Amino acid sequence: MRVFGYCRVSTAAQANEGESLDTQIMRVKGYAMSQGWMIADEDIHVERGVSGSVPLAEREAGRKLLAAVGKGDTIITPKLDRMFRSASDALATLEVLKADRVGLVMMDLGGDVTGNGISKLVFTILSAVAEAERDRLRERIREVKRHKAAQGDYNGGKRTFGYDIVDGKLVENAAEQTTLRQMMERRASGLSYHKIGAEFGKDAKSVKRMLDRLIH
Repeated sequence: MRVFGYCRVSTAAQANEGESLDTQIMRVKGYAMSQGWMIADEDIHVERGVSGSVPLAEREAGRKLLAAVGKGDTIITPKLDRMFRSASDALATLEVLKADRVGLVMMDLGGDVTGNGISKLVFTILSAVAEAERDRLRERIREVKRHKAAQGDYNGGKRTFGYDIVDGKLVENAAEQTTLRQMMERRASGLSYHKIGAEFGKDAKSVKRMLDRLIH
């Protein structure tokens, strides 16, 4: 078994001063010693001035670390947030390490999160947080699209019936707007989506979608 360490500081000032890194390295070495493990200096991967928001596999030292570890090896890091700030990145990486039988010791969480009693709890929490992150991301995307739509900007995707795209803006198409108004009038008079679609050469689902969009 080989033992690896991973340490990170997020700012250039911390990296230049080295105090935070020195402390982390000392803690990694101390933990390895307490377990009777040998850890070589070259196997301690140090990330200088890199934000934790960058996925581990996209950081220079993180990429080298993941390429170096093999079955039965162990990684030691002082704290969860030294390796991960994104729960989705943490969860995906932990699942890969666990499948490859690579241990990951997070000292602030009490030990190997891939193999000890807290493993299930850690994975459950990270899964919940990752889902919350995805929900927040989806909501931010929806907010951006709503804002762009309110400004008359084109959000991408298929062109909306009733509008043309001119210089990145949605501009009303007079003929199609007339068609939409006529469809709305037919619907208000009680015609079904199927009958309206047959009259204007559209399927019922498309007619419903266009009128619902017009209403909202």
